[in-house]
Amino acid sequence: MEDRSLQPPLIVAAYERYLHDQDSATFIKEVAGAYTCPTLERLAQMSDRAGRRAAVLALGFMGDYGSNSVVGRALTDRDRGVRTIAENAVQDLWRRVGSREQRLTLRCIERMNLTKRYDEAIRMATDLIHESPWIAEAWRQRGAAHFHLSQYEAAIRNCHQALEINPYHFAAAAGIGQCYLMQDNPVAALDSFRRALRLNPGLEDVRAEVIKLQRSMRDE
Repeated sequence: MEDRSLQPPLIVAAYERYLHDQDSATFIKEVAGAYTCPTLERLAQMSDRAGRRAAVLALGFMGDYGSNSVVGRALTDRDRGVRTIAENAVQDLWRRVGSREQRLTLRCIERMNLTKRYDEAIRMATDLIHESPWIAEAWRQRGAAHFHLSQYEAAIRNCHQALEINPYHFAAAAGIGQCYLMQDNPVAALDSFRRALRLNPGLEDVRAEVIKLQRSMRDE
């Protein structure tokens, strides 16, 4: 089975059917029946464009945080389609870390931030960090909550820690840049935004901030 799973056409055919009917359950079933995650990781790096797209999509559905580095590197793939798929996939992987209970807690923290319950998000993220300090997304979510409370130094520290744990965390790098903007530190903001773009060149909002900062610094 492993030899057959190294052949891109099977996964490409499943991918093309998925593009047509958007049936993720069938795509996952077809791929899971023929490919292991290590094989998908190899295809994500070694196959042709369609094979890389299909493999990265499959890892986004089937993988866990162990595939973070492969999907993270796909953010800078030469193919735009691979990069777009990887941006969504890698963020899903960031949430698939730890035990089932920890994953549920992480989702709850994210919902609290989305609903502007920032103090609750900080408290819950702090408890999760104390329990499992290796969960990068817990640090990043706590940083986001601090940012919305205008606690920029705390937000920067948390985002830096997220990047220490997960060097592909472009959202943390962009978040640091936003904090420095709010602190009227354009040089540091530009450096952080450039780091985010090195990790994920598809961040158009961040690219716009870089262009704006470069122009303002030239005009001074």
